[in-house]
Amino acid sequence: MSADNSGGNVTVPLRNLLNSIQCIRDRARGNYDFFLISTAVKAVSQEATKLSLAFSKPPLPSQQDGEKLSESILKSVLTLSTVYYWLPKSQGVSLRRQVRDATVEVLDGVIQLLEVILSSPLQSLSQDQLTSTGGVWSACDQFAQLPQDNKAAVLVVLSSQIAVVKDAIEEIEQALSEAEDPFNDVLDDDQEEENPRGNQDTYWSEQDRRVIAPCQGLVKASTACLRKLTLAVKTNGNSGSPQNVAQLDDLADISKEISPGVDDLALCLYPPMDYSGVENNVRHTSSHVCREPELTWVQFLEGAVDHNLQKAKDLIQQDS
Repeated sequence: MSADNSGGNVTVPLRNLLNSIQCIRDRARGNYDFFLISTAVKAVSQEATKLSLAFSKPPLPSQQDGEKLSESILKSVLTLSTVYYWLPKSQGVSLRRQVRDATVEVLDGVIQLLEVILSSPLQSLSQDQLTSTGGVWSACDQFAQLPQDNKAAVLVVLSSQIAVVKDAIEEIEQALSEAEDPFNDVLDDDQEEENPRGNQDTYWSEQDRRVIAPCQGLVKASTACLRKLTLAVKTNGNSGSPQNVAQLDDLADISKEISPGVDDLALCLYPPMDYSGVENNVRHTSSHVCREPELTWVQFLEGAVDHNLQKAKDLIQQDS
């Protein structure tokens, strides 16, 4: 009976060894199994929970138990980091960045949990400890939402860029909806002055509002471009070859330049309007490679951009 148990116990480390070597072999081949990282992050979540519970009420763990807890959570963290490093760049830079960011968020959560435990009175479960433990769980849960290939990762990038540009459009429209001074609830002129709203540094003139219109058109064209790119990637994108993966990464990098340009343009529009800044930033337009059936749409977008660009420049020159 004892011999059977002994044999069973011996096979456990051998099976673990087999799994590890198989993972290393797959890594050498350039293959990657997301089940590995899912398993690793689940282990971190479980170890963080054990750690938090061990220091939530008396009696405290003995020094020996504390060392075992520390070794166990360190092992889980090292495993997670190793599995991330196993993800080859050939799978896509965009994909690797998102897995990296998720991994770093888990590590930050574990660090915060340890710092809270060390700084809180022992043998008591503080609200900060509960919050930190929940933070680790939340960071680990995000791995279930991670993209599985570079195409999906690039779609995540495009979606985030669309959200940023939409926010800029909504902010401009909200400010324009104000009858007079968009900052009238923040900046109040001295009502005793003869011209209480004479300082045009705090609100838009009619000329400013005319300049804003074509700039809005440019920002909306940026949104249309990002939406069209998203549709093109969904329809035509694939991660089946290194060339396709690289093209998707290039597309993601280019799309990331749109939202900072839109933000810069929006900042220049607020009073007092920076006309030279507006002129420089309206030049920030983007066009991207699409398949032949979509070339007509690209030409249409370029026409809309050129129209709004020229209109904005003409209005700025008139004011000058």
